Amino acid sequence: MSTSPSSSSDDLGAPSRSTIVGRTETWHHLLDIKEYSYSKKLPTGNYISCPFTAGGHSWAIHYYPKGRNSSYAAFISVYLGLNKGVAANAVAEPVKALAKFSLLDQAGKPVPSHTHTTGQFDFSSESRGYLSYHDFIDRAWLEDSEHLKDDSFTIRCDIVVTTELRVEETRAAAPFVVVPPLDLHRHVGDLLVSKHGADVTFQVAGETFSALRYVLVARSKVFKAELFGPMKEGASIRVDDMEARVFRVLLGFVYTDTLPDDLGMDQQEEAAMAQHLLVAADRYNLERLKLFCEEKLCKHLEVSTAATTLVLAEQHDCQGLKEACIEFVTSPDAPEAAVMVTDGFEHLTKSCPALVKELMSNLATRLCKRRKL
Repeated sequence: MSTSPSSSSDDLGAPSRSTIVGRTETWHHLLDIKEYSYSKKLPTGNYISCPFTAGGHSWAIHYYPKGRNSSYAAFISVYLGLNKGVAANAVAEPVKALAKFSLLDQAGKPVPSHTHTTGQFDFSSESRGYLSYHDFIDRAWLEDSEHLKDDSFTIRCDIVVTTELRVEETRAAAPFVVVPPLDLHRHVGDLLVSKHGADVTFQVAGETFSALRYVLVARSKVFKAELFGPMKEGASIRVDDMEARVFRVLLGFVYTDTLPDDLGMDQQEEAAMAQHLLVAADRYNLERLKLFCEEKLCKHLEVSTAATTLVLAEQHDCQGLKEACIEFVTSPDAPEAAVMVTDGFEHLTKSCPALVKELMSNLATRLCKRRKL
């Protein structure tokens, strides 16, 4: 069984890190609208194009004094795009840039309520590679504001072009102090191996296991009840109905909170060990060990063992494992008929008739869904 304890970030070394580095250049263009009253004589949908150069590219602002279309006839609309008047091959690929439009006050400062910034945008000389604000300025609001003076106002356009984008590996400086990973489980495990200070023994299937009373009671309420009840120092406890190899793994988990990486078993033997260990974990109220066993058994479901595992899950209140078994038996590709002729299914019908009823109900529901599809 290959399971290791979870590690916190404190257990790990310094992480590797990459940084995306972008070099940008910023330009701004001022668009002064003089004789505003005259410009708004243009019909809705008509614009005045104002070309300029920024970042080695030719741009154009389109100024719509009476809105881009009838839906925005009460507004001033603005448009920014690469100038389509340049040669067709002038732009080989889209230009990545941020853009900001601002109405300026009489002091030349952006008016916060009329400042709009985009995210990064891909501009191109194609018809859709542009950015527009249809409702940039309400004309009635502008005409009543202090920002329109002598029939003039100014729009500022800022463009931030990404000229280089690369990935760099960031190398952290070597720390002066390195805290090693947690190793408490290893030290406590050494006590189990050395038997140093052992004050209780267990007789399991002809084998004797020595352990420290206080380690056991710290990990299991069942051990606490046994060892702080009538048991005295140096007492020997007989454990029935358990294999010695299962108790050995259980005792190791009690000391280290881990399971061995390799028990020298094939998958079938490992699944059988997980079943026995689950029963032992439930017996001693070791919930974490029980969940490890459930996880392992969910990955080892087969036709020959599905029914037996389902009984085990029901008897030991393993809801996750129970759901996995039902899903396996009733799934669209599952050989449910093959499962039902196994000895395990016969045992299931005798020991858990209510569970069989639940299984059949799930199966009937799945079959009805398949027919509807």
